[in-house]
This record gives sequence, structure tokens and C-alpha cells, in this order.
Amino acid sequence: MGSRPQPPNQQQEEVRLLHAALVEQEEDEEDEEGSEKSSSDSTSRAEPVTMPTFDVPYFRYIDDEGTEGEEEWSSSRSLSSFEEDSSNDSVVSDRYMVVSGTPEKILEHLLNDLTLDEDRGITQGKESDTLLDDFLLTYPVFMSTSDLCQALLGHYCTKRHRGKEDRKEALERKQKLLHLVSQWMLLCKDFLREDEHVKLFMKTLYRCVLDDLYEHPALERDVGELQKLYHLHRRHTVEYSPQRKSKALFHQLSLKENGLQSRATQTETKDVLCHVYITMDSYLSMRVQSGVVAQELVQAVAERMDVSQEELVLVGVTYPGGRLLLQPQDRVFSSSLRSVGRLHACRKDLSEVLNPLTDNSELQQRTAHMLSLNTWDVAVALTDFDWAIFDAVHEQELVYFTFNRHAGSNHTAALEFLLQRCNDIQLWVMTEVLLCPTLCKRVQLIKKFIKIAAHCKAQRNLNCFFAIIMGLNTAAVSRLSQTWEKVPGKFKRLFSELETVTDPSLNHKAYRDSFKKMKAPKIPFLPLLLKDITFIHEGNKTFHDNLVNFEKLHMIADMVRLIRQCQKDHMGNGITQKSSSEVRAYIDYLHIIDNQQTLFELSQRLEPRS
Repeated sequence: MGSRPQPPNQQQEEVRLLHAALVEQEEDEEDEEGSEKSSSDSTSRAEPVTMPTFDVPYFRYIDDEGTEGEEEWSSSRSLSSFEEDSSNDSVVSDRYMVVSGTPEKILEHLLNDLTLDEDRGITQGKESDTLLDDFLLTYPVFMSTSDLCQALLGHYCTKRHRGKEDRKEALERKQKLLHLVSQWMLLCKDFLREDEHVKLFMKTLYRCVLDDLYEHPALERDVGELQKLYHLHRRHTVEYSPQRKSKALFHQLSLKENGLQSRATQTETKDVLCHVYITMDSYLSMRVQSGVVAQELVQAVAERMDVSQEELVLVGVTYPGGRLLLQPQDRVFSSSLRSVGRLHACRKDLSEVLNPLTDNSELQQRTAHMLSLNTWDVAVALTDFDWAIFDAVHEQELVYFTFNRHAGSNHTAALEFLLQRCNDIQLWVMTEVLLCPTLCKRVQLIKKFIKIAAHCKAQRNLNCFFAIIMGLNTAAVSRLSQTWEKVPGKFKRLFSELETVTDPSLNHKAYRDSFKKMKAPKIPFLPLLLKDITFIHEGNKTFHDNLVNFEKLHMIADMVRLIRQCQKDHMGNGITQKSSSEVRAYIDYLHIIDNQQTLFELSQRLEPRS
């Protein structure tokens, strides 16, 4: 037998023969090793199927055709045991059974693996739990949410078992499917519930379950679970089951009012990261609600820049190069303004609010303000800000982000928010140092940022910690030799120690070792986590001969589960602390120059080349 799967008809024959050989091998398991075989052919067929590629070290084949009489078989072993002894068929995986097949067959396998106990509860082994979690986390890699909804509905409504299915088997099949759906909804939380496909699927499934209640009263508990999971309304009971005549049945369908409170839409309360440019090269980075209006943004800019609100207007620069003057009550993030590329706060004559390169008096005042802030309070405010975003990141966002699914949707909004914030912190550090006009104050600023980075690390905010260290290490800042010479030795040593954690050598070993020792909750360095997932994606095939490579998906799921682990707070103690309102007001509205050429010009003005 070759090392690659054969064409469908030949593969089916091989599967049948291999299964027969494996069954025979299991029956003779307790016999001595020299058991007689019927022929040399059957001996050769009993050898394990191995794949020559790293992508798919082992498979569980699932027959695409579903030919009657052919059973599924598996060669289950861990990757380490596979490498150590490829001839050992009896080694059982300590992790879980790797599945490779079509998406529909994998889903069918997951449902078959679920078992119901006497109390109708679902009992799963650790392997089944992991396999189900892998599937629910990574299904967007190989099928759309719409396809998954259709497949789930098909499994619920269609008779899947061969031969005659009695009433008990039908009930069990439906309960297993509903358990899988409940696990999916619990995992998704509010991540996919606004998806139109999911909305329609849940409503349709709810109707089907209501219609089945007459024949299967045991589904009543599942109806209650669906209501809790998706906040379905009572009107569905009457609307979808008008043909029911039994008063007892209507009594079963009655719903408690306290479980029917409608869920408020989150579009009005969701935070977004907004950049309002005050010059062509610099902007204010601020967190605002998605329903913010122009007047509120103008007021925030005026307070931050210490100018009169009446002097300012908000202008949107459209992609073709035009300008759009926003009225005070215009919603900044409305669908009608999607063509707006940049938001500019200008004076009414459309001039810039300030010129950061020439106005020395304002720069002096700005530096004094930054130096007056307590470093621990600044680190706390930064961590509070980052944690509010990170806590809203769903692990599946990393999958959508890596595989570019649903481009332009808000499936990756929180993740992109945090990545942008990391970039903003790096630019903010550069901006503050390079806008400081005097040598002694620049030294004080660098000392301050080193201490803030150390505090962020102590508060387990590695995302912000990395951003600050990278900002100090950029060419425009690190070239300021006169400034760095004046930094005291103990701060240089501290900076050197912090730099060691960000050392990229040996695949960021120093960071990974340090991060493992930190207890949860903690904020990881997101760009590195995304890099790891991308390497797994690029280095392994998603499909092999039209079969899903589930080993690759398991590796990806293991990576994205890190988000879940980092967000856990076993002791009930968050990583956030209280900071002063003055510091929060400063951190919530960072003034940033995002033009690298401008930043380098500022660096050369401070310390010209000798």
C-alpha cells in the first residue's frame, strides 16, 4: 500500500481490508506475538498507514462515500510516539484521536463521540472535550459559519443513521446536537451572536425543537437552555407551534419571564480606538464609544490641547481627497461616513491646532506635565486601558485575523484595537522624548519610561512593556548618544535587563520563559502570538487530498487557547488597580506623531550628526 490515499474506490477497498486486519489484530491481542495470519497479504495490510509529510503525521480516515457496511478505523498515537517507534500499533494517544476528513464527517464523528448518561447529561472524556474545542475554535479555517449552521441543522432534522432509527435513538441524536450547539454558543459568547446566519440558525433550530416537544417531551430542558443561551422571546412559542392543541403541551412550552429579557445591542456601547489628527503628522489617540458624535470629539480635543472648543471644527478627509465638515450631532462612525479616511480637528480657518515643531513654549509645558506624573500611576493607567481591551478579545479573533475571514467585519475589532494600541504606545514614547527640547529633561523622560516599562512588567502587561522598550530602542531615540550618556548607570542596567526579555534570539526564549512564570491574569505580547499562529499556518497544509488536516488545527487551537488562559482570574483578583483621574485623562488621550521622517528630523535637530 502506498503512502498516499488512493482514488475513492481503491481507498474504500483498502479501508475495508485494513479494518478487517485491525479487528483481527485486536481479537488476537492477548495471544503470543507469532500468531498465524491467513496470508502474507493480510499481514502487509495490517501495517500502519504513515504519511511522508510533516503536515499530516497521522490520520483518522473517514470514508467520504459512506459506503454501507464499511466501518471507520483509526491509528491513534501521539506525535512523540510516532517519531520514536513508527512500527508500534498498540500505542494509544495520551492527547486525543487526530481526525482527518471532510468537515461534514468530522462533525458527524464529534456527535458520535458524545455519550448520554442516565440523567440525560452529556459525558465526555478529556480527549473528546479537546477535540470538540479544537473544532469550535478553528472551524472558520475550513468552513464558513453559514456552512456550519446548515450542517448542524441538517444533523438535527435529517435521519443520519443507517437503517431504522427508533424513538430513543432519534432523541439521543437530537440531544447530542443541541449539546454541541450549546457548547458553541457558550464559546462564542457575544462574538458571533450578531451574525445574521447564526441568528437565523438559532431561530430555526428553536422552532424545530418546539415542534419535536410533542413527540420527545424530554427536550423541554433543551428548550430552556436555548432560551438562556440566545435570549429567545416567548412569542416564538405561539408563532412556531400554533398547531399544538394539548393544554399540557402549552404548559410545557410556557417560559419564565425572567429568562426572556431582551439583549441590548452592543453597537452603542462598544469602545473603539479613534485617531483625531491635530496636524498633518500627529494625532490624538483616544478610546471612545462607537456612537460618539462630532461635538464630543471636538470637546475632548479642546480639553487635551487647552484651546477653546468654539475655535475648533471636525473635518473628515475622504478617500478621493475631498473634505467633509462634520456637524456637531453627526455620528463619527456611522455607515454614511465610511468613505472618510482621516479625522482632523482644525481651527475654523482650517489651520492646524498647533505646530509641534516650532511652538517651544507649549513643548516645555508638555514635558513638565509628563514629568510630573507618577510612574506607577502611569503604568496602572496603561494596564487598565489595555486590560479593558484584552478582556474583550475572543480567542477566535486570532483565527479570523490570521486567515483573513470576513474582511472588513468587526470579528477582529478588539484584537485590532489592542494591536493598534501597542503601536500607539511605541510612537508615544518616541514622540515624548523627541519633543523634549532640553537635554536634562530628556534624560529624566528616558528614566521615567524605563521605570514605567518595569512597572508594566510587574503588572503582567507584556503588550505595553514590549511597546515601551521598542519605542526606546528605535533608531530615532537610540541615536541620542549625548542623552543616553547622561542616564545614570543603575537605569542603564535596568534597561539592559528589560531588553533581555525582548531579545528575539532562540525564538524569543527569554520572553517565553518569563511569561510562563507569570500567573494569570496577564496580557501577552499579541504580535508574537499572531506570528506563532501564522508560522503554523504557513508551514502546514490545511487540506491534504481534500481532507482537513486536523493536526494543524489542533496546533492552532492550542495557541489561541492562550487567550483564554491569560484572561482567567482564579483568585478573583484582576490586574487592574486605581489610578488618579489626572493620569487617566492623560493616558486616554495620547498625543502621537506617526510620521517616521518627522520623528527622525526631530532627533537630528536635538542632536545633529557630528
